[in-house]
Amino acid sequence: MTQAHTDSYYAASANHTFECVSLKGAERADVCVVGAGITGLTAALNLAERGFKVTILEANQVGWGASGRSGGQMIFGFGCDMPVIEKSAGKVAAQAMWDMSIEGIDLLRSRVQQHQIECDLKQGHLHAAIKPRHVTELEEWQASLEQDYGYPSLSLWDQHQVQQHMNSERYLGGLYDANSGHIHPLNYTLGLARAALAAGVTIYTASAVTKITRRSKANVCITTNGQVTAQQVLFCGNAYMGKLVPEISNKIMPVGTYIGASEPLGKARAEALINNDMAVADINFVLDYFRLSADYRMLFGGRVSYSTIAPANLKHTMQQRMLNVFPQLADVKMDYAWGGNVAITMNRGPHFGQLGDDLYFAQGFSGHGIVATGLAGQLMAEAVAGQAERFDVFSGIRHLPFPGGTVLRTPALVLAMAWYRLRDLL
Repeated sequence: MTQAHTDSYYAASANHTFECVSLKGAERADVCVVGAGITGLTAALNLAERGFKVTILEANQVGWGASGRSGGQMIFGFGCDMPVIEKSAGKVAAQAMWDMSIEGIDLLRSRVQQHQIECDLKQGHLHAAIKPRHVTELEEWQASLEQDYGYPSLSLWDQHQVQQHMNSERYLGGLYDANSGHIHPLNYTLGLARAALAAGVTIYTASAVTKITRRSKANVCITTNGQVTAQQVLFCGNAYMGKLVPEISNKIMPVGTYIGASEPLGKARAEALINNDMAVADINFVLDYFRLSADYRMLFGGRVSYSTIAPANLKHTMQQRMLNVFPQLADVKMDYAWGGNVAITMNRGPHFGQLGDDLYFAQGFSGHGIVATGLAGQLMAEAVAGQAERFDVFSGIRHLPFPGGTVLRTPALVLAMAWYRLRDLL
């Protein structure tokens, strides 16, 4: 049975709804896409524009997963720092991946403009320092991105400069990027779906794929009430794929992340908190991230659950994290609090690849997906169309399976992450 969107601020402020039409019977397509999030929709739209017949199979609603629940921060790079990618894939490949991540921001903006997607796109993002060592880390990060990767858009702010734009005493400095920003992620996803439908893509919701029968150029994606036979299949379900594709399921681990949305603050009070409408994230391993919504709510994210079980009294939990940054909001209640799963890899790098000649996957965005998922969809479409060079660059990142399999990987990761939590406190 299909599930409705989680009770989030995004769902409550969605611009569009889609009538659920589930697959019944047998159909054929050039390409079958599993998952109607940003990755799958971007790939489908791009392929349809190239003349491919594309069908999307979504287990629940368009944007039901991470694409419709995330923090909405549109930022450069990936879930791991570039030295991790460089060590695994080499400097040339790392540079190519970095350049593509910046291209991903441009691609998102161009899709918004081309398809007139109303998703509250705003510019500006700040990585914020809580501790003196964070200031040093940001200084080194800026130097590396400028000198090693040719990215000139970053400005290092001291505490005074941060406080000129954000009314919080928590931060000692920050690294500001005018090229990054934030969006309403569900409305962006829904806008991509409308564009895909207009381009001729068929989208079936409430149509979970339960089995894949692999045949050369005639793969069969089977649902409860139907099936799609396609030359190529794109797996775009990320944290919600389960064990559908065993070869790749052990390379990722679903992790729960959480966001709260305050009651409306009013324009004056909201702008007194953040006067330039930037998004903010600190650089702790278990980080806080926040921004203002278009209707002047504080959207505040943080917390991680390696069991994917949400903390008890989630609204209170998110409110307390918000008050650590903005104690002046003590009288403000949380109207919404929700969570969703992201897929992390062992090294936090993205995991893109191919199984045989006609099965493609993109997963493991590690909480860094608004830009990277759209890029992944673009690259998957290029690969299907016979231009796989850019997609194949990502195969240089070596990915290890989580130790312990699906049973023991969670306690093993919890133990491993305890060190990072301790480091955040020091």
